[in-house]
Amino acid sequence: MDFALINRLRNLPGPILITGHTGFKGAWLSMYLNHLDIRTIGFSLEPEIDSLFTRAGLMGSQAEEFGDIRDFPKLHFYLNKMQPSLIIHMAAQPLVVDSYKNPLETFEINVMGTANVLAAALEVDSVQAIAVVTTDKVYRNNNKQIKFKESDPLGGNDPYSASKVGTEAVVDAWSQIAANKNGPPIFSLRAGNVIGGGDYSANRLLPDIVRAKMNNEMLTLRNPRSTRPWQHVLDALTGYLMACDYALTNKTNQHFNFGPPGESLSVLEVTNIARENWLNTMQISVNNSSELYEAKTLELDSTLAKSILGWSSQFTQTEAVISTVEWWRRAVDQGENPKLICEEEIDTYLGLIQID
Repeated sequence: MDFALINRLRNLPGPILITGHTGFKGAWLSMYLNHLDIRTIGFSLEPEIDSLFTRAGLMGSQAEEFGDIRDFPKLHFYLNKMQPSLIIHMAAQPLVVDSYKNPLETFEINVMGTANVLAAALEVDSVQAIAVVTTDKVYRNNNKQIKFKESDPLGGNDPYSASKVGTEAVVDAWSQIAANKNGPPIFSLRAGNVIGGGDYSANRLLPDIVRAKMNNEMLTLRNPRSTRPWQHVLDALTGYLMACDYALTNKTNQHFNFGPPGESLSVLEVTNIARENWLNTMQISVNNSSELYEAKTLELDSTLAKSILGWSSQFTQTEAVISTVEWWRRAVDQGENPKLICEEEIDTYLGLIQID
């Protein structure tokens, strides 16, 4: 990412709309773009009390509307009113365990909600590109420890993964609709297991570790030997912005993977890194009786993003885990302001990619 890219995003006629701006990645993206003086607006459900959005006091920091992406009239009205130039669609039901509890709602939000966003966007002439954030879990995974490329077949076994494959089908369908209308490029962005300070979602490893620490409870691990590509949120978001700029400049629907370097770390390895860097007294137990299907291995190939966009990861997986627990150590043990910690991390990150 360079100054020219940042200036192109600053000079868009309309703002960047972030759906799901009250979620973990949405809150980080809002702060990141605000730090770069790039205009944003948000459309999302109201924030949860323990969310990063709430902890960082982001309410009212940008023009925003609270609503459900399944509410087409409200969404369409907001897009017409605000006239965004770029849409980064993040609003989703993002949790595997919750998808087993509420599979129908998961499909309604992730598939029909995305269809609503794209259908509404194509009726607003100001929209120049639409990025749809999906997941690394959309690939047909036979646990063969291969690194998935963008051209690999898609398929999901659990409700969450399957709903995100449905999201990808919606992206492809509306890309064709847009092409027939000479409309904006529509493309998907697939990142690894994104981690970072402030995520407090249930049934995610790092937030579960933090809750166990804060509540002085034992941590129960599901599938300790399962591996995932653990990726710092700022690496993923930088990739998203570079892909958006590429689509705006080249009018292309190219999908991109963004994954961390090296072989994926196991759940137990991540837990041990966290314990070594903050949580050394935390006790753990293992639950091997879970009936929920989750893939045992997962890795992404980011060659395309590196070769076309010039993107690269600044954090190793170990560094991403350490950065996450350090954020929580500062917020919990030292009582530092969560927003200021995020802004300091963004400043440091911009220095790593040589943007002062």
